[in-house]
Amino acid sequence: MASSFGAAQVLVASNRGPVSYEVGEDGSLRARRGGGGLVSGLSAIGPEAGALWVCSALSDGDREAVRRGAGEDGVRMLDIPADVHADAYNGIANSVLWFVHHMLYQTPLEPVFDAEFRRQWASYETYNRAFAEALAEEAAQGAAVLVQDYHLTLVPGMLRELRPDLRIGHFSHTPWAPPEYFAMLPGDIAAQVLRGMLGADRLGFLTRRWADAFTACCERFAGGLGDTAVGVHGLGADADFLRARSHEADVEERIVALRAEIGEGRRTIVRVDRTELSKNIVRGLLAYRQLLDDHPEWRERVVHVAFAYPSRQDLAVYRDYTAEVQRVAEEINERYGTPGWRPVVLHVKDDFARSLAAYRLADVALVNPIRDGMNLVAKEVPVVSDGACALVLSREAGAHEELGEDAITVNPYDVVETSRALHEALTMSGDERADRTKRLAAAATALPPARWFLDQLDALREGPVSR
Repeated sequence: MASSFGAAQVLVASNRGPVSYEVGEDGSLRARRGGGGLVSGLSAIGPEAGALWVCSALSDGDREAVRRGAGEDGVRMLDIPADVHADAYNGIANSVLWFVHHMLYQTPLEPVFDAEFRRQWASYETYNRAFAEALAEEAAQGAAVLVQDYHLTLVPGMLRELRPDLRIGHFSHTPWAPPEYFAMLPGDIAAQVLRGMLGADRLGFLTRRWADAFTACCERFAGGLGDTAVGVHGLGADADFLRARSHEADVEERIVALRAEIGEGRRTIVRVDRTELSKNIVRGLLAYRQLLDDHPEWRERVVHVAFAYPSRQDLAVYRDYTAEVQRVAEEINERYGTPGWRPVVLHVKDDFARSLAAYRLADVALVNPIRDGMNLVAKEVPVVSDGACALVLSREAGAHEELGEDAITVNPYDVVETSRALHEALTMSGDERADRTKRLAAAATALPPARWFLDQLDALREGPVSR
């Protein structure tokens, strides 16, 4: 146990923190604040709460900020060696744990758990240990620690050994694999992940389905949950922020530009995603192509506005997937396009204002992931929509648990069914779309980010401490 205690009463640990740094040409450091549910949640508890965010330095600018001691109050960045971070983040978290939980492996060829995997796993352990030691050093006696996501599955167990006085929580923002898929991991590694998680007093998941999958894994591979409690907190959209932000001047400018790209009087099918393999963008494009084949009456009357923002481009499989998205979009435009109509308007440069503009213009939102912990796009579009937007939603999105009743549900692998759903959405009456949109928006905002965070914190503080 640590011989002395820090001052922080509430600690959050995550790979990415709330701020990032760039070094200017003159050598000065420029800070850029991030957003999201955790940022909203921590701001909701107020500065007097003694909160600290522990995160990893991700860029050269971040590392320089650490070296200069120039970080912001309330944030501690860990300067983990870049090679260790790369092994842990890309080699294990994003190329193994992400693939397992999203069930993405092409099993005839992968995974291969060889000596290189074991070398990278050692880096993952080192990376998690750095977080555990920093949290142990910074936490006050009996403090609450909220550890985030699959990057840090070992931290609760490591931290429990260092500081048994702490109240430790862990939240998973991804799905959790069912036991038969989780068993793909080497037995000792699977056990280590579960032991690490079960070091927490309380574990949080986005849906009951993911919580039940974790529980089933523990029953099969770890002898049960032990003293660890499991809770469900379905992160909702931040309605006040989204509605205000979506009417700022830069969004209005993007609306004008998008309308020019779409053309006068045309309907819109909108999707906004990162080009992650789980998002299923290619099948969405193929479903749109099927719609144009099966219902030629929609040609020149509808445009698929597809924003596919590059993600994890340092991994070859993601670069290849991004290229395939662009290839299929170009193929559709070449096959069906006319001088006055571009069937697919594809943008690959991240632009939040343009995303909000697309939300406002959407007649149909297409959200068809293969598997998704929640998917906030499905919740954000109904909140921001100017008129009424029909939602075509994969049954494999966590959001389906809350929104499925008023969405048009699809099997994400079934391109024909998805094309039929798009046609149904486009032909839905305005009154029905408006009614559904209201109900979707209400369900989507039931647990806004600040409340989502505070509910977890309250549950952690009120529950018994694991020993």
